[in-house]
Amino acid sequence: MNKQKKRFSINQSNINIETLLEEMQQLKAQLLEQARVHEKLQERLLQQDQEIMMLRERVKELEGQLAKNSSNSSKPPSSDGYKKPDPKSLRKKSGRKTGGQEGHPGSTLNQVETPDFIEPHAVHSCENCQCNLDNEDLIYIERRQEFEIPVMKAQITEHQSEVKICPKCGFVNKGKFPDHITQPVQYGARAKGLSTYFSQQHLLPYQRLQDIFRDVHSLPLSEGTLVNTNFACSEKLEEFNKAVQQALITSKLVHFDESGMRVNKKLHWLHVASTDKLTNYAIHEKRGIEAMNDIGILPKFNGRAIHDHWHPYFSYVCKHGLCNAHHLREFVYHEEHHKQSWCGKMRDCLLVIKSEVDTLKEAGHDAMDPERLKHHSRLYDRILKAGLKEIPVLPHTVNKQEKRGRKKQHPSKNLLDRLVDFKKETLAFMYDFSVSFTNNLGEQDIRMCKVKQKISGCFRSVSGANTFCRIRGYASTARKNGVNVLDALINVFKGVPFMPLAEITQDDSS
Repeated sequence: MNKQKKRFSINQSNINIETLLEEMQQLKAQLLEQARVHEKLQERLLQQDQEIMMLRERVKELEGQLAKNSSNSSKPPSSDGYKKPDPKSLRKKSGRKTGGQEGHPGSTLNQVETPDFIEPHAVHSCENCQCNLDNEDLIYIERRQEFEIPVMKAQITEHQSEVKICPKCGFVNKGKFPDHITQPVQYGARAKGLSTYFSQQHLLPYQRLQDIFRDVHSLPLSEGTLVNTNFACSEKLEEFNKAVQQALITSKLVHFDESGMRVNKKLHWLHVASTDKLTNYAIHEKRGIEAMNDIGILPKFNGRAIHDHWHPYFSYVCKHGLCNAHHLREFVYHEEHHKQSWCGKMRDCLLVIKSEVDTLKEAGHDAMDPERLKHHSRLYDRILKAGLKEIPVLPHTVNKQEKRGRKKQHPSKNLLDRLVDFKKETLAFMYDFSVSFTNNLGEQDIRMCKVKQKISGCFRSVSGANTFCRIRGYASTARKNGVNVLDALINVFKGVPFMPLAEITQDDSS
């Protein structure tokens, strides 16, 4: 009986152990399953964390795009729309009152000694007692002059060529017409020059220009005539355009800029190269190296090119200088949007250097003391070195669809790297007093051409765009040299266009 109980007990123990082992196996399986689930959750959480960081950076990037405007980036004022930013000038107050300054000569309408017409107003009788005054002596004459524009009606000149037969040999002889008289009926040089002046210099559309000639001059001009007149003017300026380009190639310093322009419903690029005496415009389908090579100035240029850090410019071996007005606007953006305090310090650093350079120029100096150069250079480096610690490092995301190439970095880091890599070009105005602090000259030369696009929408053809560029460059060059633009355009149709090249020296072009 005891043996049976003992055997039963052993069998029962075996059953309990087997059950326990099965339960342990099940528990182990459950734990492994939970571990796998936990591992998947961890991977999913890690992936979500990465996605959240990417989305945060994307939101920050989009907010940055919305925060950009004409006051803190290179965007034009026209892009601000109705949400124009509050005025925030980077210029410091001069402390002077508005209006004309002390010593300014001013201008006013003064009487002339020899008027074109004199209209006397006689006194015949006394206003008080009606006594006759015709035989009384004249005491003095009070003079008042009226400046008036004469009636601008078209004048028609008929050129008559005599025809005579030689009685000796029978040869038929004709009087020679002036060289510019080529048609039985044609418009004169002043009429053509004036239409080109209104169209290309003041950007009037053809229909409004027709209204002006009809209402003011009683001269009906068709749109075709206006278009052909502009084309003729452009053709006559071909040699002038080549001469200006050659003068720019040999200049010591030239400002370059480019801006989008619509031609035949497609985006083209308006390129400008200019000095304080010369302006050259060119339209091209491309913005970069291909366009610059086709225009032909930069490939042969050995002076210093001032521009806004558009990368293709650095493909050319000439010296370079960067526009610090662009830098100042970028500093405002990164300081306000990305909270980069080093940008404010760098802005102040550049403005202090500019102020010191301007003071030295006014005093007649042509260079800065070497010790001051070292001081400003070291301060420049210290600000950038300290700024590197402020810039956040973007998280590295593992994504199979991630684009190849350089690892993406913070926008402020891109700006800092540019200032480090192109320190010499940024501070060119400090080392060479002939270099300007900004590229404002190039931007100003291109600004009114953008107004043309706002008025007309786009050019209908490439030939029309080229015509505008050539005439506009001629008018700008004439004005820079103190020549009346209207007179210069009239002289084009007389066959004697304004040619300033003989008067321009290397000192002027710098």
